[in-house]
Amino acid sequence: MASPELVALAQPYLAPFLTEAVAERYRFVDIGQQPGVASDARAVVVDGGRPFDASLREAMPRLGLIACFNAGYDGIDVEWARKHGIIVTHARHINHEDVADFAIGQVLNVYRKIGLGDRWVRDGSWQSGNRLMTRSIAGLRLGIVGLGSIGQALARRADAMRMVTSWWGPHHKSGVPWPRASSLIDLAAESDALVIAASAKPSNRGLISASVIEALGPGGMLVNVARGSLVDEAAVIVALMRGTLGAAVLDVYDEEPTSPDRWAGVPNVFLTPHIAGVTDLAMRRMVELLGANLDAFFKGEPVPTPVSLAA
Repeated sequence: MASPELVALAQPYLAPFLTEAVAERYRFVDIGQQPGVASDARAVVVDGGRPFDASLREAMPRLGLIACFNAGYDGIDVEWARKHGIIVTHARHINHEDVADFAIGQVLNVYRKIGLGDRWVRDGSWQSGNRLMTRSIAGLRLGIVGLGSIGQALARRADAMRMVTSWWGPHHKSGVPWPRASSLIDLAAESDALVIAASAKPSNRGLISASVIEALGPGGMLVNVARGSLVDEAAVIVALMRGTLGAAVLDVYDEEPTSPDRWAGVPNVFLTPHIAGVTDLAMRRMVELLGANLDAFFKGEPVPTPVSLAA
């Protein structure tokens, strides 16, 4: 039986997700702990949302495949990889339904005051005789920034829940039933809840600026399940402190893990540790796809999910 192929691992926290089935076929080596051994690897597994440092790339002269464990690949210099004949793959169309579920759940949490209701029961507020008024989801204006696989999955759920959905992105999409706003500012101004579901690129860093947040307004809710780099976090904090933004739900951050001190005393913000797409089913499917991409690469066959040439 042939020896397992050597594969470098850029982030050690990915190791627990690599199931025994994949580990039987490949020998994973942590770059940080065994750089000398990892330098011989022809493939590396990375978290596509984290920068894959140039020094690491240069330390792997035989590198032919950068396999992103997740869907995002904004941490990868794809142009550099192409110029050097290196294939980049990612987990396309794996967890978008889970991310959409999470975003809808957060909209429900804020507008139906699910978390606040729990606190009312626990702290005795309910015994005051007051009634906690919540908002019906029917007719709620949902704005989606980016109408890719996540955005469309989100829009389908919103339709079923009787919301009114519109979206904005830099390019028109044919054949979709939801209207495209004339600008991002207009989308924010016309939305009760604005969900960020766009892919991150250097060109759209800080896309959700102070002006967009101002347009969303004191009755509006911002949800980010995409990438932290898309949102001006400082502007979000200022708006929440001043009451010029109604609420914010953040699952991703400009720096991860984010510091709890950054959010101390900030009202109406709901924070989660980048879990929107982290489900048992999604993880199993990501591992399966990772294995399929590795298998194809080492056999000299076309990989199932390369980053497209249009990326």
